[in-house]
Amino acid sequence: MRELAYVRATDAAAAVAAVAADPDARFLGGGTNLVDHLKLGVATPGSLVDVSGLPLTDVESTPDAGPDGGLRIGANVRNSDLAAHPLVRSGFPGVSRALLAGASGQIRHQATTGGNLLQRTRCVYFSDVTTPCNKREPGSGCSALEGYGRYNAILGASEACVATHPSDLAVALAALDAVVVVLGPEGERRVPIGELHRLPGHHPETDTTLAHGELVTHVELPASDLARRSTYVKARDRASYAFALVSAAAALDLDADGTVRDVRLAWGGVAHVPWRATAAEGVLRGRVLDAAAVRDAVDAETRHATTTPDTAYKPAMLRGVTTGALAALAGRDLA
Repeated sequence: MRELAYVRATDAAAAVAAVAADPDARFLGGGTNLVDHLKLGVATPGSLVDVSGLPLTDVESTPDAGPDGGLRIGANVRNSDLAAHPLVRSGFPGVSRALLAGASGQIRHQATTGGNLLQRTRCVYFSDVTTPCNKREPGSGCSALEGYGRYNAILGASEACVATHPSDLAVALAALDAVVVVLGPEGERRVPIGELHRLPGHHPETDTTLAHGELVTHVELPASDLARRSTYVKARDRASYAFALVSAAAALDLDADGTVRDVRLAWGGVAHVPWRATAAEGVLRGRVLDAAAVRDAVDAETRHATTTPDTAYKPAMLRGVTTGALAALAGRDLA
């Protein structure tokens, strides 16, 4: 048995100082990701700083967050509590649906908002310490390139890693322009959700742009008519406890004649990060929303996709989930 030190933090600044001072220390929140990796021998920190008791459990309106206000979510809010919160269900239904699509009921009761965003981007080989994995052991190779690849990335991947980001919540937050509030040794900073996660490049062992010792304390969401008309659709192998094969978070604003006034799209299951589909958004704006428009939008976003026989299904499935999400928001079939 490998020994490690355990400290239960009493305030956020002390937690940050403790981890920043020790390169071998890690934050521990809900533990649904890290504890699994401790058991498997994938993660081997020398010490754990438990932040689960910090008073970061509020979900509150923030009138100064923008012209329509917004929402400020504590990093320790449990996924199940956040999904059921009245302010989330009414103002950000896509976030609620994404949370309910994640993991299982038992895990959602334990997992936290901050931990969900910071879970490791991984494939099946990451958890198997007998196989090469550049995320687990930089320079050892990527087993997924020639192995089981049904979940592999088709956008933004590299020869070093083809894993896809597992968070459903992060995809919904990406579509709605969330901001992640981070406390570090140098103080607080605000990170747009699109700048939190990073593509693998030559260093897939680094999942995010956070420095060691930086702690996520809150997530902020700007309220808008778009956010109130948002949803999330996930395609997966089974109804619970399964990562997305592909998924789509969408928010939509239509003119009376069905022309897209504004739209937000983000995809899961396709990249090392929650993938904001800005090219697809650009194609849809100003067009009448129909099946052809969605097909053109998805094709524009995936024109540089790299598929294999294992992942050749993903572009077509993306068209399906994106069409389904936008049709639900439009309240009609997209013929």
